[in-house]
Amino acid sequence: MTRAEFKDLFDNHFDSVRNYIYYRSGDAEMATDIAQETFLRIWEKQPSSDQGKISGLLFKIARDQFITHYRKQKVISKFRLNTKPDFIGRSPEDQMMFEELRDRYEIALANLNEKQRTVFLLSRMEQLKYHEIAERLGLSVKAVEKRMNLALAILRQALGE
Repeated sequence: MTRAEFKDLFDNHFDSVRNYIYYRSGDAEMATDIAQETFLRIWEKQPSSDQGKISGLLFKIARDQFITHYRKQKVISKFRLNTKPDFIGRSPEDQMMFEELRDRYEIALANLNEKQRTVFLLSRMEQLKYHEIAERLGLSVKAVEKRMNLALAILRQALGE
């Protein structure tokens, strides 16, 4: 399969493959990821260029990718439900202080304005650097630094540091 044939295949079928997965899952981002993975597999396999067979193969690969993803998510969910935080060795006072601190953190995080909370979570949860956050949000690095400093000050105050 040449690049031109692959490009035509991609242009003609990507939306239909993505929509097929979207209708099955209801998750647009996952549907896009699976559709991209499907076309990557087609490129790697380099099947014969019979359009009818390739179209069917696309949907079969997409369906198999969706099922695999679904099964992985099911295992992950089951694991999360069956694991409990390890409170062995903690005194009831330690556990109570931990829960109180966690509650204060969640409340303080909810009380941040949206701009500060977005920058804080991108930095701490997704572990992005300031310049990456600035690019993603279309801001200057200084604006990201300012929002982060304000968020940290508010969180420190709420957590009693």
